[in-house]
Amino acid sequence: MRNVMAVAKRELRAYFDSPVAYIVIVTFLAVAGWMYFSTAFLLGRADLRPFFQPSPFSPSMLLVILAPAITMRLIAEETKSGTIELLLTMPMRDSEIILGKFLAALALVAVALGLTLAYPLTIGALGDLDWGPVLAGYLGMLLFSGALLAIGVLCSALTENQIVAFIVAFLISAVLYYIYWLQFFMPPALSPVVEFLSVSFHLDNIARGVVDTRDLIYYGSLMAGALLLAMQALARRHA
Repeated sequence: MRNVMAVAKRELRAYFDSPVAYIVIVTFLAVAGWMYFSTAFLLGRADLRPFFQPSPFSPSMLLVILAPAITMRLIAEETKSGTIELLLTMPMRDSEIILGKFLAALALVAVALGLTLAYPLTIGALGDLDWGPVLAGYLGMLLFSGALLAIGVLCSALTENQIVAFIVAFLISAVLYYIYWLQFFMPPALSPVVEFLSVSFHLDNIARGVVDTRDLIYYGSLMAGALLLAMQALARRHA
């Protein structure tokens, strides 16, 4: 665990030593805030569900773009520059490297999400806000972000080209996000399968304030599966 935290601190420091962290945080706060507050006051009630609820144009959709951007350099850049070879010679396992990099990316998103607490505090000051669904929504957004980041880490581990890693991770994330609405154009028999595969469907469940173990298992399995594949991809580089 000590090696994992060492890698995470190194990557998190790299984020904040460059413009990446500040661009991600400012972009997310500005765009997500505009998306939410442009409709919040039209609802006429203290409710943060529109902030968490997935839609073709929502803060969660913004993460479909930001997650690949955050992760595209994690392995690919080090592979291209050759520094990954130095990292692999250190006394740490591939799993520790992958987990450390993943946790750094997740921590960056968590900081951005944490700063949006200003939104429910503002709404709570204007009305009677139920904090139960709000906390559930933040949990859902964090799990949702973790799943997309894990996919991004996997794509970064499969190539040494950051742009390719970004494009592939974005396409996979976008398909898993938008397939939820494509089910209306598919045969009804496919709806349960499409809903199960969709990251949006599970986020929508949690955004209602209901934390179902099936949604937790889905996100946990997606993160674990993507990270395990990333570990195998990294292992092949020095096999």
